[in-house]
Amino acid sequence: MDRPSSHTPYESPNPHRLYRNPQQGVLGGVCAGIAEYFGVKPLAVRLAVGVGLCFFAFPLVIGYGIALLALPVRPPQLYRNPEEEVFWRTVSTKPDRSLAGLTQRFRDFEKRIAGCEAFVASKEFELNRAIRDLDR
Repeated sequence: MDRPSSHTPYESPNPHRLYRNPQQGVLGGVCAGIAEYFGVKPLAVRLAVGVGLCFFAFPLVIGYGIALLALPVRPPQLYRNPEEEVFWRTVSTKPDRSLAGLTQRFRDFEKRIAGCEAFVASKEFELNRAIRDLDR
C-alpha cells in the first residue's frame, strides 16, 4: 500500500508522525501511539498516564479525549521495511546523525563509482573488450 503523496512542496515525506494505534491500544490507542512515536514501551506511557490521573485527572481526561478525536489512526503499512522505519525515526530524533550517515553512504558510493570509472578507462578494460570481441 502506497503512502498518500504530499499535497504541497512544503510537506515532509517523513511518515514518522504521532498517530493513534488502536491495534495495540487499550482505550483508543492514544498511549500506544505516543509510545510508538517516542520509541518507548506502551506500558511506560500507560503507567505515566495512570500516575498523572492521580494528580491531574480532569486535564488529563480532557487531553486524552482531544487526542482520541484529533489524532489520525496509524496506517497499517506506514513503512516499507524495518530499515526505512529506522531511517525515518533517526531523521526525526537525531537529524545530525542521519545526515552524517547519508554523507558517509554517498562517500562510499562515490568511491565505488570512481573505481568503476577507473576500470572502464583502463587498458585492462580495453584488452578484455578486445578479447571478448574476438570470441564472437
